Amino acid sequence: MTQPAAWPDDTGLSPAAVAAQVHAGLFGESGRADPYPLYRRLRALGPVVAAPDGSLMVSGYELLSALLRDHRLVKRPERFLLAFGHANWRERPSLRLMYTSLLMSNPPVHTRLRRSVAAVFTARRVERLRPAVERIVADACSRLDRDCDFVAGFAFPVPVNVIGELLGVPASDRPMFQDLARDWTMVLENLSPAAVDRADAAATVLSDYLSALARERALRPGDDLISAMAASAADDDDAADARLNGEELVTMAALLLSAGFETTTGLLSNGLVALLGHPDEAARLRASPAPELAAAAARELLRYDSPVQILLNRTAPEDLRVAGLDLPAGQRVTALLGGANRDPAAFASPDRLILDRNEHPPLSFGGGIHYCVGAPLARLEAEVAFPALLARFPRLALAGPPVRRPGIALRGHVSLPVATR
Repeated sequence: MTQPAAWPDDTGLSPAAVAAQVHAGLFGESGRADPYPLYRRLRALGPVVAAPDGSLMVSGYELLSALLRDHRLVKRPERFLLAFGHANWRERPSLRLMYTSLLMSNPPVHTRLRRSVAAVFTARRVERLRPAVERIVADACSRLDRDCDFVAGFAFPVPVNVIGELLGVPASDRPMFQDLARDWTMVLENLSPAAVDRADAAATVLSDYLSALARERALRPGDDLISAMAASAADDDDAADARLNGEELVTMAALLLSAGFETTTGLLSNGLVALLGHPDEAARLRASPAPELAAAAARELLRYDSPVQILLNRTAPEDLRVAGLDLPAGQRVTALLGGANRDPAAFASPDRLILDRNEHPPLSFGGGIHYCVGAPLARLEAEVAFPALLARFPRLALAGPPVRRPGIALRGHVSLPVATR
């Protein structure tokens, strides 16, 4: 059976010691601040390296792309939850809401859930949102003060208003979701008792709100995604197989709401920091906000500093061979998306921001059956937002140290002080 590569490095440490240090760093303060030196250090050992916990850390682009697209790998979140002492996880509101969602399910349940949302969350529906996205971005630009927090003033309100528009959440209710989503989504990487207690409180509020909204839209449908998800099954020939029950609809809406702005908030804040750190590239986008360059810039900003860095919980259910790598039954895989997006075997000068880069697509949205259903919407928001910001504020600059959000799986900022002129 082929073993993961473990080549000597030049520090005098064994490969196992380097892997242990990198693993600890990624899930600690150094990973939150800047994971990319850690990824480079790991790649010196090869595209796949065994972690101290027995999982395989994969940062090679070609291998990770193949693993993400291989439908034979499954998600087993219950093992992850049990390891952290949550045998009763289905009784905890935050864990049930997250770990029974589309994000964590396998076929055939995943197939049914994905089909139900894909039927209504179409490319055409996303493109129809473009005028609304342009209006929301212009409004957010007009509200930015001379000195302000970019997260509070732009990176949060833009995506929360866009996803709120899509789902049909009234504008007056949207501001409350920032703290709720952040507290709930922390259970993706922090399962301490205090974090789960806080997440439970947030998940309860989210579920109650979305349940009430779904009931209202069932009685008075609108031109929004919650109404469409509720109505689509009734028009489907296989309605019994495709229909979402009430709890599933709420779970889907909660996932779309939180993922729809939490990751896009990270994309916008990470992207702005990247552009300000590469003024020549920012000047190019400001001078030529053509649709082609804006679309390429969105892809490159996703690659350069992905808002989703790490995916956990992929497991080989039986002995498998994927892209030349042998995986014994039960082998867990940790997908280092941020590391693969900086793999020099796939990207020339990977640590440089090159807005019109024309190489491999970034892996920031995952791949295969779990490819992010909201990817087109996130790209649309970035395509509209960055040219508008740079044109409106030619002297936009950092005005203080950025404050990173906790954790590494989702990468973004809690605060980003900027000066607009």
